[in-house]
Amino acid sequence: MSFVEVCVIALALVSYALISKRIEGWPLSMPMVFVGMGWITEATGVVSLSTDTGQVAVLAEVTLAIILFGDAVRINVRALGHDLSLPARLLLIGLPLSIAATTAVVALVLPRLSLAEAALVAAVLAPTDAALGKEVVEDESVPQRIRRSLNVESGLNDGMVLPAVLIFLALAKGEETTAGFWGRFVFQQVGLGVVIGVLAGAAGAWLLLRAQDRDWVEGIYAQLGTLAVATLAFAGADTAGANGFIAAFVAGLAFGTIAGRQGDHLVEYTEDSGQLLAVVSFFAFGNLFVNDALRALSPGVVAASVAALTLGRLLPVAFAMAGTGAGWPTKAFVGWFGPRGLASIVFGLLLLEEDLAGAEELFAIIALTVVASVFAHGASAAPWSRAYGRWFAAMSTHERQSMPESLPVPPGRSRWSTARSHPGGDPGGGDP
Repeated sequence: MSFVEVCVIALALVSYALISKRIEGWPLSMPMVFVGMGWITEATGVVSLSTDTGQVAVLAEVTLAIILFGDAVRINVRALGHDLSLPARLLLIGLPLSIAATTAVVALVLPRLSLAEAALVAAVLAPTDAALGKEVVEDESVPQRIRRSLNVESGLNDGMVLPAVLIFLALAKGEETTAGFWGRFVFQQVGLGVVIGVLAGAAGAWLLLRAQDRDWVEGIYAQLGTLAVATLAFAGADTAGANGFIAAFVAGLAFGTIAGRQGDHLVEYTEDSGQLLAVVSFFAFGNLFVNDALRALSPGVVAASVAALTLGRLLPVAFAMAGTGAGWPTKAFVGWFGPRGLASIVFGLLLLEEDLAGAEELFAIIALTVVASVFAHGASAAPWSRAYGRWFAAMSTHERQSMPESLPVPPGRSRWSTARSHPGGDPGGGDP
């Protein structure tokens, strides 16, 4: 990357920073801006980044791990323990059904793909990214239970789906596999990832707090140390053959549980670093892959992408939430806000690094879906959150008391200090 290209990216970031508060509530998000900037600068020849997918994959992986850690620190585990039912339904019922439904549609509209390849695309596109529609979890008019469930789902589903991605990738390549091998693999990926995450997060928080109590550590290094804990959990798990994303998220949960309210301050630099890396990652994605995805457009690719964002999410979520008593606007709201982002980019880049025939076409479906999600979910997050909040606020007190959306949830900690409130108060109450 030349200094001219660095200047262009830095200028874009400064320009966005200058108006970032002014455009709050607009149908415009950070990923939209920087994916668009990356795309335009590549199309005009102003910036042409290297196509080394390995380096881009490392950037995206580290970014995702740091964001997962920061989000998890803010989750009040004790409060979450009072109501795991909705996140569990989304993860244990909705997620497998989403993969199955998307597989069926992709296989139908692109019959030249094998069933394993269709399932591979579906698994890559299954994880959600709450950062693409952060207004949803910012907006206090949206019930807290819904916001926190979406946040927890997005934190765990990328780690949970990685074993499926690797299994379908092996099947698509025609590799010989056995049930026993994959059972051990999943146990190592998930089980060991959880163990490493708990140890790294709990030990890191305990040591930092003890050092602060003894006045051994400067404030900035306490925050740098927190960032290092996130990195250590991710890299340590990857080195041990475990799932680094699960480890990073669980490390954040353990860190936040041990650190309590002090964790809010300790994780600030980690969150800022994750946001900066996300800016660069979305710019790089727009610059390197959007034009290639557009050149690979076909009716089948478009149909597969649209289906992944709609039928592949809305119907499984509606089924997963059946019997909860939630209103149809809630089911539609939760179903729509399953944006695809960094996790799908990371897993998609994995395909390009493997010796898989047709990987470019599979990645084109993934890239187009991510681009569509960035703009569709980014543009709709603020207005749809306000509309949903108004619907919920319009319910009478008696009606709200009988709705599962308003079940009492102990207060948590907010990642955003400038969360918007709306007339009528905060029926959902508190922060995610």
